[in-house]
Amino acid sequence: MPEWQVHEYNPEFFILRQSGCTDFEKPFVYLIFGEKRALLYDTGSRNGNLAPTLQRVMHLWLLRNHRTSMPLVVVHSHSHSDHTAGDTDIQALTDPAIPITFIAANVEATKALYGIVNWPEDTGSIDLGDRVIDAVPIPGHDTVSVALYDRKTAVLLTGDSVYPGRLYIRDFDAFTKSNQRLMRFTQDKLVTHILGCHIEETRTPFLDYPVGTIYQPDEHELSLSRGVLLEMQSALDGMHGTPRRVAYADFSLWPSGPAFRAADKSQDTFKTTQEYQLKHMWDQTAPTTK
Repeated sequence: MPEWQVHEYNPEFFILRQSGCTDFEKPFVYLIFGEKRALLYDTGSRNGNLAPTLQRVMHLWLLRNHRTSMPLVVVHSHSHSDHTAGDTDIQALTDPAIPITFIAANVEATKALYGIVNWPEDTGSIDLGDRVIDAVPIPGHDTVSVALYDRKTAVLLTGDSVYPGRLYIRDFDAFTKSNQRLMRFTQDKLVTHILGCHIEETRTPFLDYPVGTIYQPDEHELSLSRGVLLEMQSALDGMHGTPRRVAYADFSLWPSGPAFRAADKSQDTFKTTQEYQLKHMWDQTAPTTK
């Protein structure tokens, strides 16, 4: 497999996914072009080596559009390492055709970029040039989690807060309020797709892959609908303030913290899964034999 898979959603919107051969997290990152600048949402996980693929995609876009340069704003869905590990490489990229503005994954830098006055109650936006991207703070998974809504495609990017997989909830109250905020924000808007940054569910409803899985041949599609927000809110409200881990057809609510650590076997599962998969990985450096 290549280090990154590149999917052209349309000529101005690209979905990139890191190979499981470099990191089991296999995160998605998103590249959106406006008239005046482009926006990169996350930089990938460990060993991602995003820079060469990012350069190639941007230079192909420049060639297609008869442009010589395009400024790039690098932002983050949140601050966890499987979404920021590529920061150093991207910051070190010295390509005159791609001048980079790097936004650190912290609340103050994020507020300043999007013009958010009161975090997390207010929303903000960034204009890429004839393309406005709305920013909705959604802490709960992480303190700096933020969703982006592209008005041109009506795609809602939700990071690790909404995706087909285990939704790790570190602050239950904040997570619940953030989901309510997303519902209010989208209630009068078209939402073509909700796109998160991972896939951990299989095609079989209620069944996810073990933590650490590298190879996922029968995984759930990336896209979710706005109905998932309503389903999540109903589930969260039904817990009446007492977090529980519950599986649903397309996702699982996965509160974390001291109350869950004693019974949490995910690290054991991770080690077992990793050992097996690494022993059975296809070695692309070795020649094939018949």
